[in-house]
Amino acid sequence: MSITLEARDLVKDFPIRGGLRRTRLRAVDHVSFTIPPGRTLGLVGESGSGKSTIARMITRLEKPTAGGITLRGADGAPVPDAVHRDHVQMVFQDPFASLNPFHTVGHHLARPLRLHRRARDRADTWRQVLELLERVSLPAGEVVHRRPHELSGGQRQRVAIARALAPGAKVIVADEPVSMLDVSIRLGILTLLARLQQEENLAVLYITHDLATARHFSDEILVLYRGRVVERGPADDVILNPRHPYTKLLAAASPDPRAGRRPPDIDPGSVAAAGDVGGYDHYTARWEDPVDQGSDRHR
Repeated sequence: MSITLEARDLVKDFPIRGGLRRTRLRAVDHVSFTIPPGRTLGLVGESGSGKSTIARMITRLEKPTAGGITLRGADGAPVPDAVHRDHVQMVFQDPFASLNPFHTVGHHLARPLRLHRRARDRADTWRQVLELLERVSLPAGEVVHRRPHELSGGQRQRVAIARALAPGAKVIVADEPVSMLDVSIRLGILTLLARLQQEENLAVLYITHDLATARHFSDEILVLYRGRVVERGPADDVILNPRHPYTKLLAAASPDPRAGRRPPDIDPGSVAAAGDVGGYDHYTARWEDPVDQGSDRHR
């Protein structure tokens, strides 16, 4: 079964307590995108730009303030919300924190198989656990009885990827999946994700602040600035020929091995001006709800 992920005008506001007034901070502001099967969308931006908030909304860990998220099958019909988590799974940034240190690798993979009713009995569960480990290129017989602290960082992330596949997911949200790993093993994890994507016809949302891996792994890139998409397009076009000042600033911040090359002179003020429509500043603006009024008003 092939799944297409559609996000339409996603908005996320977080409440902020402040005396007698209730205020809200807008973390995501009308973000839309579509990821068809077999394609990867790279979501790029600095820390605090709203990337992980979008990931949490896609996986139903956060509820959007406005907008909608729809999964569509091969026939274009919407997939029922009741099975959303069967088809959408997340690979977290820190593989050690995302795994329970008290349980074995086998337990981590058997549990989603049981919860999502993917296995008939104990023997079928164990067979699928071993198959999942082999699919992520791990020696199943050696690691299935180990606990997370007995594995390397790369092995733990492979287990996390196998766990995401266990419910039969067709949409993978990878939130900085290699940022906590040694540089020497990052390419192996990205290559694994690319192979699984082709074999399983997965739709992948790849979240990162690293433009080099975004270009390597993504078909299309969205650049997020202060909760808004400021640039989008094919990966090579966005990285090699950036148009928005913020994208240029991100590209200038990337290490360049060519000696003597100076980064372009970009005025940070031009980035802020280009990123805000109508002079609206998403870092300082708030929506205030006076206690005695029911409607929102902009300060």
